[in-house]
Amino acid sequence: MPNSPPPAAAPAKRPNPSLRERFHAMRNLPPFLRQIWATSPALTLTSLGLRLVRAFLPILMLYVGKLIIDEAVRLVGLGLAFESMEAAWRSGQLDHLLWLLALEFGLAIVSDLLGRLVSYADALLSELFTNATSVRLMEHAATLDLEDFEDPELQDRLDRARRQTMGRMNLMGQLFGQLQDAITVASFAIGLLVYAPWLILLLAVALIPAFVGEAHFNAMNYSLNFQWTPERRQLEYVRQTGASVETAKEVKIFDLHRFLIGRYRTLADGFYRANRALARRRAFWGTLLATLGTLGYYVAYAYIAWRTVRGDFSIGDLTFLAGSFRRLRQLLEGLLIGFSQVAGQALYLEDLFSFFAIEPEIRSPEHPLAFPQPVAQGFVFENVGFRYPDAERWAVRHLDFELRAGEVLALVGENGAGKTTLVKLLARLYDPDEGRILLDGHDLREYDLDDLRANIGVIFQDFVRYHLTAAENIGVGRIDAMDDDARIRDAARRAMADEVIEALPRGYAQLIGRRFRTGVDLSGGQWQKIAIARAYMRDAQVMILDEPTAALDARSEFEVFKRFKELSERRTAVLISHRFSSVRMADRILVLEAGMIEASGTHAELMAQGGRYAELFELQAAGYR
Repeated sequence: MPNSPPPAAAPAKRPNPSLRERFHAMRNLPPFLRQIWATSPALTLTSLGLRLVRAFLPILMLYVGKLIIDEAVRLVGLGLAFESMEAAWRSGQLDHLLWLLALEFGLAIVSDLLGRLVSYADALLSELFTNATSVRLMEHAATLDLEDFEDPELQDRLDRARRQTMGRMNLMGQLFGQLQDAITVASFAIGLLVYAPWLILLLAVALIPAFVGEAHFNAMNYSLNFQWTPERRQLEYVRQTGASVETAKEVKIFDLHRFLIGRYRTLADGFYRANRALARRRAFWGTLLATLGTLGYYVAYAYIAWRTVRGDFSIGDLTFLAGSFRRLRQLLEGLLIGFSQVAGQALYLEDLFSFFAIEPEIRSPEHPLAFPQPVAQGFVFENVGFRYPDAERWAVRHLDFELRAGEVLALVGENGAGKTTLVKLLARLYDPDEGRILLDGHDLREYDLDDLRANIGVIFQDFVRYHLTAAENIGVGRIDAMDDDARIRDAARRAMADEVIEALPRGYAQLIGRRFRTGVDLSGGQWQKIAIARAYMRDAQVMILDEPTAALDARSEFEVFKRFKELSERRTAVLISHRFSSVRMADRILVLEAGMIEASGTHAELMAQGGRYAELFELQAAGYR
């Protein structure tokens, strides 16, 4: 094992989005806003309404400040001399000034209160939106084909989409904030137009370079994140592998922690260096371009001061105009930069909406047939062939056989022979590339997909270990009966999992798995009995066990399969196992080799033929002697 990992492969390059692409990405904003509205119309209206009121407060406060200064200057000009504050108060000369101060204080309180209410509404709306989008993501993912999830490119897209469910709500705040700032800008601009219209033109020219620079670097940042999606998934995988209960034993035994840490550092350092280089360029050019905006402000400030000295403006006007120009510059700069950031974030929305745009190929027909109750004839494979995407070799081909109603069929063959692929075709997790599969004389594609899968119970070798209670681990086999305690216990008894569960501290209510503090872990064989109980829970017409007993010893597997055959009476069943002693109890056995059927018959018939089945059976039997 090397002490240091090989250098990480350079990420796939994606060209920086063009200006046209950035503007084109803005088309994602209307559906994004519709989703926000659908999440909570009341909170959306509350946030917008509060922002609308708050948008006018800056100009009001600044104008009140001008009036305060003008009033103070007027009072100073009167040459009033009060012996004490009490005397000044009683004279009434300060009433107008005090009223203006009270008004500005009240506006400040209202502005702060509105800001907090806006933050409160946005926080609630953000949480609801994140939850709703996450649910939509899971719902859409559930409709996609298994083939999609086995595509690395789609896994990258799913990873980017998943990130957007958590990270795009600041876009909502930006969009709403942009609207608020635009109203505030309009109010300040009206004030400046009255005094010096050309100042606004000066301000716009000074800020355009900063806007262009910000837009450019936002696009570069998106491009960088897009390019590094596979590496970021690797980072997450290495982090999970290096610190999880599932891998802890091998990490310790093989002393893998140094290797994993080295691999993590290599990937993380590469991403860090790419980010650092972009941040340096952004900081340099951002500072340079922002200087132009600052220069524009001080040119305008000097002009306003000169007009005040000349007598055209009062001291209050000077304060109002200088403050208005400063705020207007800040707001315009924020609007322009915010616009470029919104355009940049709209590119990220493309990742989310493009994922939602993926359509599954395997779906129910417009007018589906109902699944036969009960299955009368069974399944017929007619010259069925299937090849995985981008694979040169056919996984299965020229499959011609029947799976008769009520029959227990066993599939045997070496690894890669096509056994699991055949099962996936039967459950319509894939559709054949050649030929067709019939169920009671009708193409499998003519049936309602949900109805079809509801009548097929499958447990694969790589079954999921749910970190839920024992009862829930079985109950997920049939969600609509999750609360049926009697059915869950009966399924556990059939799978011989009842003894395992009853030995747990809290029985069926015990959380199993080590992910959570109160969980109790099970052995591989115990987990498999739980998984098999999940299949019995479904009580489907077609039962498929795809090597789910691999962790059981030979005797336990034989007992499971024997019980399975007894309980599969009047059901159609498929068994896959590497142990030939267990599958010999099947009504019929198919021998697969290189994706094709090499032989078919009962155990006795296949042994009499003396082909591959007999050879493999004798080799395995010799290992037990």
